[in-house]
Amino acid sequence: MDDDVFLRLRELRHSLTPVERIIGEYVLQNKEKIPLLSIKALARDSHTSDASVLRFCKTLGYRSYRDFIVAISTALGSADKSSNQYTDIQPGDSLSTIITNISLNNRKSIEDTMKVIDRDAIARAVEMLRRATRIDFYGVSASGLVCMDAQQKFTRIGKTCFAYTDGHGQLTAASLLHKGDVAVLVSNSGDTLDILETLEVAKDSGASVIAITRYVKSELAEQADVVLNFSTPEITIRSGAMGSRIAMLTIIDILFAGVASADYQNVKSCLKKTHSVLMRKHKHAVFEQNRL
Repeated sequence: MDDDVFLRLRELRHSLTPVERIIGEYVLQNKEKIPLLSIKALARDSHTSDASVLRFCKTLGYRSYRDFIVAISTALGSADKSSNQYTDIQPGDSLSTIITNISLNNRKSIEDTMKVIDRDAIARAVEMLRRATRIDFYGVSASGLVCMDAQQKFTRIGKTCFAYTDGHGQLTAASLLHKGDVAVLVSNSGDTLDILETLEVAKDSGASVIAITRYVKSELAEQADVVLNFSTPEITIRSGAMGSRIAMLTIIDILFAGVASADYQNVKSCLKKTHSVLMRKHKHAVFEQNRL
């Protein structure tokens, strides 16, 4: 996982204590200035204390203030300032601007996700999915759409899998899982009530749990057997969960490709069969259309 301190701070700031949040907001608003400040100076300028600044650094995962400053300097040095910011939808934007901004936002969501993704966790998730007797994907709203995409992909390579996008259906399905099954819970916040209830039932049923969720502290992340994080801000309600959807779909694609690559011979046979069936259906549809 790449060490981007600003990305880490952006994702974790809502779970910080009030005093830590004050320091975090000051850091984000004065990025260029921070490497020049001693711990006492940062405490003074943020109206906190030396001890609070040190706790803030340790909360972000740094052993010392020096390590924190080194991470700040590294992030500033590697930042591409021409395309480092997400851009929200604005009233009256031209189509040209919208095309550019949405494309950049989607690219940035994937880039930031690659900075926080745990590659060892990906490997464990792929192995769990390879060996799974049954795979259930659970998610609501935009996360539910990601689950439907996952079901379509994994079904094509011969995996027994289902997608559930409503609370009642999720609970019913999770109660029927067994040891050897895998429940993949997809949630942007990690705190959606329906998902947490399904998590509890799936674990009680003996299934292994993979969580796909944002790089934040959440109950889902704490309780899952494997956590696959993504990073993307939902800037306002105008953005409609676009960034998180792209990031989650990217993780699904990675898992699918990982399983397909590991079981290539079996997967190749499945893909040939499904492709052949779909092609016959397509040719039949074209034939019938030409007859009309």
